[in-house]
Amino acid sequence: MSPKSLSAHEVREPLTLEAEAQQVLDELWSEKVLPFELNVGKLTRGMGEHTIHFHDSRIRTASIPLTKGKSFRDMVREAVLARVAQMSGPLKANPPAHT
Repeated sequence: MSPKSLSAHEVREPLTLEAEAQQVLDELWSEKVLPFELNVGKLTRGMGEHTIHFHDSRIRTASIPLTKGKSFRDMVREAVLARVAQMSGPLKANPPAHT
């Protein structure tokens, strides 16, 4: 196999679920909808859901219910935003003050 063929094959490799989840986290961080940057430690697969384990002590995990008809990216986005919304205390973004 020539190096050119190998490169073309590598480009076509699908992302792992961990890599795809990290892309979603990076997008959420760049959109400023997360109060801090998150990194995927690992992703475990269970019956009807996956769990993202983060390299972060503020949020250790987020459960991703698997829903037919939704993309994995959308499921990760919804699960992470829901998990962040459950946070309380000084790490949560403060809402704007009403005047």
